[in-house]
Amino acid sequence: PFPVGGVTDGIARTSADWLTRRLGQNVIVENRPGASGAIAVELVARSPADGYTLLMAPLPQMAILPAMTRTSYDPERDFAPITIVGANVFALAVHRSLPADTLPKFVSFVKARPGQVSYASAGSGTVSHLTMALFMQRAGLDLLHVPYKGGGPAVADAVAGHVALYFGNLSEVLPHAGGTRIRVLAVSGEKRAPQLPDVPTVAESGYPGFRTSTWNGIAAPAKTPQAVIERIAREMRPARNDAGFTSRLHVIGVDAICGTPEEFARTLKSDMVIWAEAVRISGARIE
Repeated sequence: PFPVGGVTDGIARTSADWLTRRLGQNVIVENRPGASGAIAVELVARSPADGYTLLMAPLPQMAILPAMTRTSYDPERDFAPITIVGANVFALAVHRSLPADTLPKFVSFVKARPGQVSYASAGSGTVSHLTMALFMQRAGLDLLHVPYKGGGPAVADAVAGHVALYFGNLSEVLPHAGGTRIRVLAVSGEKRAPQLPDVPTVAESGYPGFRTSTWNGIAAPAKTPQAVIERIAREMRPARNDAGFTSRLHVIGVDAICGTPEEFARTLKSDMVIWAEAVRISGARIE
């Protein structure tokens, strides 16, 4: 659903290379950006259910966009989930001018200055925006939202100090994590990110149960034969233990999953509930 470059495209190309070798036929990545990713999703939903047209399905287009606006596709009705290829968490990065080196200290700092501290997001309704909205509600914080057109400019302004913080995709924050401009206080996953092993999770920093992550999975049009679904899932499964495959994902902040179709279906169902609530809390809408 997105242009060349970026996390989703990287996962798609890594998966296509893997499946090309495993299936013995070319698997080609076709980038179809537009309409917040909906163009590609709709194209696959209306494609023949023969297994030859697949979707690299990102969480936002499957679980968030339908909660923000009317879409011509239904994530559960129109698709057959195959496997979640990889998932990545979010990292709360603050500018080093803030006198806070832990999440509790950051919360205390913000609570003493309601409405005065600004945070960046990759845009209204993006996972970075909604992750921050969920954390603000959980911690009882009042911050100023500064939406950007993408994660690149958002993290750039956080690094420059034009905004105080950015709860961004791990892949966006990682290049700056060891520098002198920002400090990473926490990550949003259930476990610490292997790329930042010394950074605690939000949950272990005083907010048990807090968890957000985003994923990219392979999905097929609904009514694709079950044998096709199972074959692709079976061929992807060994990738999670392949050093070459996992290292390609690791460098872009993604952990390989490559689970079963049933696991993908359960994750989609639960995440649609989580992110619909986040959309409600944030008030994000696409008219």
